[in-house]
Amino acid sequence: MKQDRPTTGCQPPLRVLYDGGCPLCRREIALYQRLQPRRPLEWIDIHADQGAPARFGISLEEAMARFHVLEGTQIRTGAAAFLLLWSAMPGWRHLAGIVRALRLQGLLERGYVWFARRRIRQGCTEDSCGIPPADVEAGSQ
Repeated sequence: MKQDRPTTGCQPPLRVLYDGGCPLCRREIALYQRLQPRRPLEWIDIHADQGAPARFGISLEEAMARFHVLEGTQIRTGAAAFLLLWSAMPGWRHLAGIVRALRLQGLLERGYVWFARRRIRQGCTEDSCGIPPADVEAGSQ
């Protein structure tokens, strides 16, 4: 079986903007950070550096409302951002390929929008993201 190997070569880094103030977001990003990516990644905690999104032409409100991954000058958000990030991660790249092959990006986007709206509406604090524990457990499997 062929192993995922890093292919960092000359590729510019993917810039991943995430909300480090959200416990669920932090946990998910920590999972990715433990992996050896197939290309360079730059992790940007917009909770800690609230001026960071503006450097890329994104308002802090936009960055907090949706997950963003930047590839060069292209900005991807929501499900498209996750698919781009997953494509750079060992193991996860296969999930990205399956989602694309089965044309499930729209479904993934709808699920993401549901979560993002609920997170914003109910607020994300150091203790929770406004998502009941049963929803968090179901979404992380």
